[in-house]
Amino acid sequence: MEFPQIAVLGAGVIGASWAALFAASGRQVVVADPEAEAEEKLARFVEEAAPVLRALGWEGAGDLSRIRFVTRAEEAVETADFIQENTPERLEVKHSLFARIAPLLKKEATLATSSSGLKLSEMAKALPDAGGLILAHPFNPPHLIPLVELMGTPATRAGVLEQAERFYTSLGKTCVRLNREVTGHIANRLQAAVFREAVHLALSGVADFGEIDKAMTAGPGLRWSVMGPSTLFHLGGGAAGMAGFLQHLGDPMQSWWDDLGRPDLTPGVRAKIAEGVSAMLAGQSISDLAATRDRAILAALTGGRLPQ
Repeated sequence: MEFPQIAVLGAGVIGASWAALFAASGRQVVVADPEAEAEEKLARFVEEAAPVLRALGWEGAGDLSRIRFVTRAEEAVETADFIQENTPERLEVKHSLFARIAPLLKKEATLATSSSGLKLSEMAKALPDAGGLILAHPFNPPHLIPLVELMGTPATRAGVLEQAERFYTSLGKTCVRLNREVTGHIANRLQAAVFREAVHLALSGVADFGEIDKAMTAGPGLRWSVMGPSTLFHLGGGAAGMAGFLQHLGDPMQSWWDDLGRPDLTPGVRAKIAEGVSAMLAGQSISDLAATRDRAILAALTGGRLPQ
């Protein structure tokens, strides 16, 4: 088994989800988080995630004996072969953490950051030796969503990314490699572009957030879960493929691009978005929405097999 000893730094939504999956795969996991209620929240998350993980084939899901909780990251990393870092998305937080744990890391340990958008080269500056540092950005919740975006730096040791990709693939993940770093990586930039236009359409009165979400889930969202936009537009070109698509719809596409909105997230705009989404989801709790999301995604991944 690759990476039998894993440390998870940060037990928030992402960290707890990773911990549940790593433990379900039979590995020993040490989770570090200084928050007072983190251990209790982690245990609850692992138990709640167990039915989903079992439906995905992880019979060991929910075994809390494989997880040890500590409050200090330094204690968690000492014996770890692999560290999944999930601390707050602020560069100064990452730098402080990396500086503290660097002297304690095993020489060949891999330090994988779940960062949603920070540049790996900037995070690496806090490490005297960044040979084991990689980006391994998941999509929420990582115990369920397959995507992991991977990237190293020029300092990354030979074989580290390849070993990490084998590891994540063994956990059922679909790995995507970035050729160069960019703020937000790939998937977050794609969804940011779509969300920005959704906000523009809502604020300009074209439709409310409910209708916009419905347009996505009943149309492009279904297709995009099977094939990406480039492949789908290639299909739209018929026998001529993408060249045919661009010949027939390239000019209209350019006009749509030119007309896309560019709202900024000012305090006023943020308030309007929150108000609009709250109105759309009135009476639905976060936990109920998350359960609905997870059951639908699980059904898609397993061909309809749901947790008992």
